[in-house]
This record gives sequence, structure tokens and C-alpha cells, in this order.
Amino acid sequence: MKKASSPKKFLFGKRNYRILFISFLIISSGFILMAGGGSQDPNYFNEEIFNFRRIRISPTLILIGFGVAIYSILTKKNSAK
Repeated sequence: MKKASSPKKFLFGKRNYRILFISFLIISSGFILMAGGGSQDPNYFNEEIFNFRRIRISPTLILIGFGVAIYSILTKKNSAK
């Protein structure tokens, strides 16, 4: 005998997935800002690798993105009205 299957439900609500997608965008923008600054010539050291954008802004964006992702996971999904 087969049991009547209940409809499949998502683990999170629509709002949670939107916030999670926004956090992925924030994290990826942090990694994009961190890219570059290298030198093609191994005998030349490029000081651009230590600029403010790569040392301060990028890691801050990445940490903010992870915080937003944790927030999206821990919030309750909206109940259907």
C-alpha cells in the first residue's frame, strides 16, 4: 500500500532565498575586488597588492556577506497568510 504523499516543501521561504542570493553577490563582489595586483615580471614587485581596496574593503565585504548568509539561514520563513 502506498501512503498519500504530502506536497514537497522548501526548507526556507522566498525571503530567505532572496537574502541568501544577496549574500552570495556580496561575497563574490568582495573576491572580485581582491583580484589582481600581481606582476608578470618576477623581478618586479608591484606595491598595488597592498592597497586599501585589497587589504580592507574586500575582506570586510566578504565577512559582511557571510554575516548576511547566516542571518538568512537563521531567520524564520514568513508564514502564509
